[in-house]
Amino acid sequence: MNPLYIWLGIFILAVIVEAATAGLATIWFAAGAFAAFILAVLKVDIIWQVVAFVVISLLLLAFTRPMAKKYLNRKTEKTNVLDQIIGRTALVTEEINNILATGKVTVDGMPWTARSEDPDGIIPAGTEVVVEQLMGVKCIVKPLKNKIEESMDKEEE
Repeated sequence: MNPLYIWLGIFILAVIVEAATAGLATIWFAAGAFAAFILAVLKVDIIWQVVAFVVISLLLLAFTRPMAKKYLNRKTEKTNVLDQIIGRTALVTEEINNILATGKVTVDGMPWTARSEDPDGIIPAGTEVVVEQLMGVKCIVKPLKNKIEESMDKEEE
């Protein structure tokens, strides 16, 4: 079979796959196949066509993919609960008592089981807290007042 058709087929296939996906999956190989196709039209030896395909594809993949991903993924939305909740302010709706393993908070209208960051901590209902981390389905929280005092202490230092 004529290499001209092979490179054209690889090029078309790579472009179709790229059009079907939004992740920059095969565009690099389409460029390599196009370069090899040009060499096939010029009747360059098949070895050099393969070398051109591999080298151009790998160079483009290595040098342009990180830059392209950086600029194309600028508007990604945080969809992970962890990304959305950490650092948010919450309201304690049921007293948090780590010893009794009780406590609930509301974050953005959603109820969560909560524990204090302080192992012996008790945080009364009605207290504003900040979510420090998620541990399973529990929010680990810290009173908002302590968070403000810490940031003031750091500024004084």
